[in-house]
Amino acid sequence: MVEKKMGRPTNNPKTNPIHVRLDNDTQRILEEYCKKEKIHKTEGIRRGIKRLESDIKK
Repeated sequence: MVEKKMGRPTNNPKTNPIHVRLDNDTQRILEEYCKKEKIHKTEGIRRGIKRLESDIKK
């Protein structure tokens, strides 16, 4: 029997990792946005991806 890992419970688990390389300008934009919003880079990236959704619904 496999036991579940203990961790913070969530209704929206993040199970799909991704690795990206950013140029200096893109990195600067991400860091400035995250500092202003007081969020982690991963959350900033998620927000950016969500904004793309409107483009695919056109």
